[in-house]
Amino acid sequence: MNQKLGLFLVIIILSLTGCSQEQSPTLAQQAVVIESGDECHLCGMLITQFSGPKGEIFNKKATKAHKFCSTRDLFSYYLQPENKRQVQQILVHDMAQTPWDKPNDEHFINAKTAWYVKEHNQQGAMGATLAAFSTEHDAKLFIKNYGGKTLRFNDITFELLANI
Repeated sequence: MNQKLGLFLVIIILSLTGCSQEQSPTLAQQAVVIESGDECHLCGMLITQFSGPKGEIFNKKATKAHKFCSTRDLFSYYLQPENKRQVQQILVHDMAQTPWDKPNDEHFINAKTAWYVKEHNQQGAMGATLAAFSTEHDAKLFIKNYGGKTLRFNDITFELLANI
């Protein structure tokens, strides 16, 4: 009886220790490098020819990522009901970790937990886009330099995209 109680207490302590550490959600898929000839899944433009954050979507049944030239195109695709229910994971560049003009594919983050900035003065593919950040603090630092307003993943709608 004492052995079971001891084992139970060890499990509880380990669980609580794990909860107290800040952990980022585990990604189901790893980001794929965006190559110079890759085209945006939505508009067909060459992705690497444009500044600003890019994105990738992994569908539940697909074996390769759908790549996007901007967060605006990524969300325009994702928000379509027939696409939304097929998505397993969405990744965006963390713009606090990578230069705006040439985002580094080592700095993709989970789009669902990211902070976004709309109405800033930086340009992405085809104009305005949403800047993505892993923390609210980084999003607010960006706003100090480039203007804008913060929002979260669930705030992004077709109407918002049409007006950024």
